[in-house]
Amino acid sequence: MSEKKAMLGHKVRRLRRDLKMTQAQMAEELGISASYLNLIEANQRPLTVPLLLKIAGVYGIDMASFAEDDETRLVAGLKEVFADPLFETGDIKNQDMKELAAVAPTLGQAVVQLYRAYREARQDLSALAESMVDGDKVQPGNVQAFPQEDVGEFFQAQLNHFPEVETAAESLWLDADLDSGDLYGSLAAHLHKSHSVRVKLMPVDVMGSAVCRYDRHSRRVLVSEMLPPAARTFHLAAQIGLLKHRDLLQGIVTQGGFSSEDAKRLALIGLSGVFAGAVMMPYGRFLQAARSLRYDVELLMHRFGASFEQVCHRLTALQRPGAKGVPFFFLRIDNAGNISKRFSATPGFHFARFGGACPRWNIHDAFRLPGAIQTQLARLPDGTTYFSIARRVVKPGGGWKRPARQFAIALGTDIAHAGQLVYADGVDLSNLEAATPIGVNCRICPRLDCTLRAFPPLNHRLEADEHIRGITSYVEVGVR
Repeated sequence: MSEKKAMLGHKVRRLRRDLKMTQAQMAEELGISASYLNLIEANQRPLTVPLLLKIAGVYGIDMASFAEDDETRLVAGLKEVFADPLFETGDIKNQDMKELAAVAPTLGQAVVQLYRAYREARQDLSALAESMVDGDKVQPGNVQAFPQEDVGEFFQAQLNHFPEVETAAESLWLDADLDSGDLYGSLAAHLHKSHSVRVKLMPVDVMGSAVCRYDRHSRRVLVSEMLPPAARTFHLAAQIGLLKHRDLLQGIVTQGGFSSEDAKRLALIGLSGVFAGAVMMPYGRFLQAARSLRYDVELLMHRFGASFEQVCHRLTALQRPGAKGVPFFFLRIDNAGNISKRFSATPGFHFARFGGACPRWNIHDAFRLPGAIQTQLARLPDGTTYFSIARRVVKPGGGWKRPARQFAIALGTDIAHAGQLVYADGVDLSNLEAATPIGVNCRICPRLDCTLRAFPPLNHRLEADEHIRGITSYVEVGVR
């Protein structure tokens, strides 16, 4: 059996620089020559498994995380960047992007971030232009950036897994002597006993559009009567996280290096949600149950008193070194196709930052079949194939004037892991030809034969011919 080899030179170089070591110093500690280490860092020699094991042992790193291929996601981001008409006169090839991701990943990430800032600036200018056309008074100070993008990138970089938060959630079960049979009641009791905070269920006409509010003056957590049980439990756990572990959560936010106060606040809220999910679905018990139930989301919902969305979101966070679950991606869209949540522990799956999801993805069909879980094999343009499930979920509203909100949830993984899911039973995972060809979104999808295309691809000129009509204006047609 031949050794598994990987070109991970950039990671070795980054580790060495983080340790402030010269090539000669690291080579001596690893028992190899400096010239050989130089070849590894230049990706002219592969990093063998024995040497990877030695690096992990000498420097105390997680081997699985170190060897994980994070280039694919960066290359996907660069493809989105260079598909913009801004670069249509350039001759930037896929190989160029792969080399940039392999040799200088930090520089590649900077390119993606710069492009994101450029797109956000264009959207700001468009908003200002519309405001001027409408005759509104322009308020330059009101132009909003997109802090949610910064926060989303931060959570994605951590694969939605925060070890310190998981540990804090596990310790709460011991400190508060929580009761899995009445988690809401025991959380409320802990709030009163340890923080002198009372929980009160409030009528919707008092709460208005708020579903949960912490009143610092009266030291009460006010919970809307419109919230279902799982959501009530979640909000109590999140509030405990903010009261008991604010310093921990704030420290993680500080490490994120966010540029705006809005982004910092959003990140803090997000981390309190991570804590709440970890309290409701403790890592060890939840991972064991997920494996034994073969990731049956509905069974996990009932076992842990959680909602469909909460379970799906939690499944993406099972990335503890040495105890990882299936690497899932998670997506939430509204019925207009707007993406409001996205997480991925699958390196190869890429979400578009701008525009909606591919119309051929069955996540859109979830709105037509309320409550039904649908499955799909989907193949991206680069040939990678994924297995996903989709279902509609409903968020509570506030009566007739504040109707309930509908979303579609998609949860999926690379086809290599699909056999572990109960939903794949009866599906021929070897028949890749049966997979639905999808793209990230129309703007960057190269599939010119797609009959559902809404826009032409950014890197393909629209060729109009008054003598030829296609199914859509953006499908290439030919005469046979």
